[in-house]
Amino acid sequence: DASRLKPGQIQYSGLLYPDGGFVDDILVHKVADDHYFLCVNASNQDKDFEHIRSFQRRDAMVEFASPRYAQIAVQGPHAAATLQKLTRVDLTPIRYYHFVDGEVCGKAARIARTGYTGEDGFEVYTAPEEAAPIWDRILDAGQEFGIRPCGLGARNTLRLEAAMALYGHEIDASITPLEAGLSWIVKMEKGDFNGRAVLERQQKEGLRRSLIGFEMRGRGIARDGYEVLAGGKPAGWVTSGGPSPTLNKNIGLCYLPVEMAAAGRPIEVLIRDQAVAAETVTAPFYKRAK
Repeated sequence: DASRLKPGQIQYSGLLYPDGGFVDDILVHKVADDHYFLCVNASNQDKDFEHIRSFQRRDAMVEFASPRYAQIAVQGPHAAATLQKLTRVDLTPIRYYHFVDGEVCGKAARIARTGYTGEDGFEVYTAPEEAAPIWDRILDAGQEFGIRPCGLGARNTLRLEAAMALYGHEIDASITPLEAGLSWIVKMEKGDFNGRAVLERQQKEGLRRSLIGFEMRGRGIARDGYEVLAGGKPAGWVTSGGPSPTLNKNIGLCYLPVEMAAAGRPIEVLIRDQAVAAETVTAPFYKRAK
């Protein structure tokens, strides 16, 4: 319920279709009582903008602001110490899912204590022309901590270990927040919203499928789209999977019928036409120490 946010606070939210499926998952930043800043998945930005504009019912202006921003994520246990070298903003008071408008390297920046890695860290929003110089300064500032550039593949491994949903995998237009284990982002008491009727029906009648974690017991790596078997019969599909360097195991997330989506159940993943043993487990696979 974004109406309950205070300025400087951020909310993870679902942008939904009327049938309850995801248009996208987004971060809502409350800049002021009459100003909200949405961070969306880059590949969905055009679709999200048109969706929001098509449902605009109030006297509000919706601006497509993506060309004015670049984002750099500084993540890990030394993120604060690294970034603090480059800004006069005191980062210590910024709590998780809060932000401050200030400066980094003397350039205007929005500094948010958010991330997509399961670790502590910050996401810095700045003008695109400032991004490369700030990137270089961040790498210099973090050298004493062993900072390294991280690509999308490494980030995907981190978010999988933390069981954070990825659009097009755990969530899409055919999946509702309740099925994806994201009931905590749904506030039925706030009034009408897209998908409300479908979610109410799911709450009343129960779910047919649910997201669950798993670990491979046999030799093999599960990948998204692979079929999942239970008792030798088709039961679901893998949404994300891969090796976990942190756990030294092959892990994944999958959808199963709700009666099967409980930890400790033996399943099999069809890998190159071979059924490979796995077992459902509670997710997330990894939680950082507070």
